[in-house]
Amino acid sequence: MRRTGLTHAGVAALLMLGSWTAAGTLPASAQDAPGSPAARTADSAPGSPAARTADSAPASTALLDAMQRDFGLTRAEAEDRLAAEREATALAPRARKTAGPAYGGAWFDAGNEKLTVAVTPDADASTVRALRASGAAVRTVEHSAKQLDAAKSRIDRLDAPSGVSSWSVDPSANTVVVNVVGDRRADNDVRTFVTTARAAGPVTVRTVRAQAETFAAGTVGGDPYYTGNVRCSIGFSVHGGFVTAGHCGGAGQQVRGWDGSYIGNFQGSSFPGDDYAWVNVGSGWWTVPVVLGWGTVSDQLVRGSNEAPVGASICRSGSTTHWHCGRVLAKNETVNYSQGAVHQMTKTSVCAQGGDSGGSFISGDQAQGVTSGGWGDCSSGGETWFQPVNEILNRYGLTLHTA
Repeated sequence: MRRTGLTHAGVAALLMLGSWTAAGTLPASAQDAPGSPAARTADSAPGSPAARTADSAPASTALLDAMQRDFGLTRAEAEDRLAAEREATALAPRARKTAGPAYGGAWFDAGNEKLTVAVTPDADASTVRALRASGAAVRTVEHSAKQLDAAKSRIDRLDAPSGVSSWSVDPSANTVVVNVVGDRRADNDVRTFVTTARAAGPVTVRTVRAQAETFAAGTVGGDPYYTGNVRCSIGFSVHGGFVTAGHCGGAGQQVRGWDGSYIGNFQGSSFPGDDYAWVNVGSGWWTVPVVLGWGTVSDQLVRGSNEAPVGASICRSGSTTHWHCGRVLAKNETVNYSQGAVHQMTKTSVCAQGGDSGGSFISGDQAQGVTSGGWGDCSSGGETWFQPVNEILNRYGLTLHTA
């Protein structure tokens, strides 16, 4: 079904349907639209013209409002935090190269608003001086990132029981953290898993309130997109379609919009193991580089997909709980869903609920990933994981649609 106007405030994340003239007078790059897309271009790497343009762009009112609400910051503090996070994001890959084999990981420290780079004791004085001269703080740790990643890889090969929620490298603690469900910690299979994991390398055990679960939901009228009786959220626009979560639908399945009209089909989908997919767009629908603010904040333009470091602030848009913010807690985390493990996920302190799956995670104006799952809700809090967007783009050879 083809429409000529926008008649629903919750139009799917990055798609617009019908006529721009009927919808309003804003250009496509600024038009309010549902949960949206970010685009990665060939020159969007740090230091490139596109990246410099993004870095120099003022922070949107949407993001500043959300940071003031969720982090308790003043507007000036939010602006300072975003500027520091942009610097840290650009510095992180250079710092890793400078540290070389002594690299032990990096994270953004909100206290001093600097990127902290961990190095092992064998880092020479010139390396430490170069890191500090670049603006990074330096911390000496026992284990290198290579050693920690190897330990996590060995744990990835284990058969995890349902009482184990996830595991990942925590660079600030210089260990692999295994998260277990609090009331399952004494279970024999959980204890066996933890004992075996400790033999793989440095491991710390932490508890969480509940097991991780995906955030798809049953059909509810007026929400973004549907596959059969499953409702999910659009992630980011790409040229020719949009990216979303793999558990929301399999390759070939039809996707329909909030009004029941046909959007397209899943062109590729992977879950478990990964949790990503992409859907082609046609039949009167098209894409725009916007993340929907759902009336909580104004809609957010997307200008690239530079990866934010651990510790950076991040916000999420989804069709159920709309717009919420938090921090990046961990990267390359393995999440143990009941359907099977999913690897290379990023963990955040942002809440989410059923129906938010597939929705946008954004830091500043940079696309980060699509919502996968988590535990908790937006009343009591919790943690949520996303599949990094650049991995999805690389897997399917897609190009993000940017402002």
